[in-house]
Amino acid sequence: MDLNSAQASPVLTDPSPLNKSRLGIHSSLFPYSQSGPSFSTSVLSIPRKKPAKLDDVRSNGWLDAMKSSSPPRKKIQKDVNIDVSSDDADVNYLSWMIKYPSALNCFQQIMRQARNKQIVIFLDYDGTLSPIVDDPDRAFMSNEMRSVVSNVAKYFPTTIISGRRRDKVYELVGLTELYYAGSHGMDIMLPIKNTLSANDSNCIKDTDQQGKEVNLFQPARKFLSMIDEVFKTLVEKTKDIKGAKVEHHKFCASVHYRNVDENNWSLIAQYVHDVLKDYPRLRLTHGRKVLEVRPDIDWDKGKAVEFLLKSLGFSNPRDVLPIYIGDDRTDEDAFKVLRGKYEGYGILVSTTPKESNASFSLKDTSQVKMFLECLAKTMEVDDI
Repeated sequence: MDLNSAQASPVLTDPSPLNKSRLGIHSSLFPYSQSGPSFSTSVLSIPRKKPAKLDDVRSNGWLDAMKSSSPPRKKIQKDVNIDVSSDDADVNYLSWMIKYPSALNCFQQIMRQARNKQIVIFLDYDGTLSPIVDDPDRAFMSNEMRSVVSNVAKYFPTTIISGRRRDKVYELVGLTELYYAGSHGMDIMLPIKNTLSANDSNCIKDTDQQGKEVNLFQPARKFLSMIDEVFKTLVEKTKDIKGAKVEHHKFCASVHYRNVDENNWSLIAQYVHDVLKDYPRLRLTHGRKVLEVRPDIDWDKGKAVEFLLKSLGFSNPRDVLPIYIGDDRTDEDAFKVLRGKYEGYGILVSTTPKESNASFSLKDTSQVKMFLECLAKTMEVDDI
């Protein structure tokens, strides 16, 4: 059967909130320099052709999910102390922090848990290392943050796991001493010394920017042409909606509606819904004012974390303390994995209360920077 022509309903994720020896890293981890294309739509605000059934996206909960995953932006204090101020007027946030205490306030507790273990760091990019901005192409991390991340990587194996293309997030970060996993962990680059099974069709050999041989792990390789088709279709479908933007992240396609009038969110949702009807092997996930189309495979950021820990030689939970810092719904899979057999720590970056699988919280990127600085300084003191 032709997968692209099948008329089954798209697979949806649950839009409701969630309930309940150091390793030396070498410069062989250069991702590709090419960046995936992104398209901004035209200035016309009225689409030439409306989708057929707006009731579809209302009845299946897409609109509710779009609103719940896109809380209004709050102005927050830039100069944050490690101790949360008692003058903070947000009582709900303070109550929420009883369940998800500040990772800064609990830093010594985390370090005690890390005793005689190798800390391994996993970081999301958008909203974690860089602030959320209206234009995703301008989500730049500060030079200070880049320096801190570089210092952390001197002492701990450090990976950035992003929904962006792997080469794009590398372009934004620009640090060769890190591991990079793009497309929500569906595109992982490892040095050639990490031997992968030659019989695994998801593993291929490639070269980095300096011509060095590397291993790529890509569990969704067979979906590449399908994602290309969907990307092109979504660009065409949404081109007349003012503010809409479609990005190609290699193994997934993202439709941003941050700059779209809320009255047109239903049009965005319906166009994506109608396109997915023709691709039953793809599914939809919700992020911060973004709809993401990705392969419907048993793979997520949690699976990527497990794969990386095993590949780096840290599969024994007694020897490792993994820490994952992220702000998005897609990071919850990683939080859940770490909270399980690894007894590691997920740290949610959020200015608003939300249910999570994380153990701790940080309020914004400035607190992420402070936490990473504490990690690096702890090791620097040990070296003296």
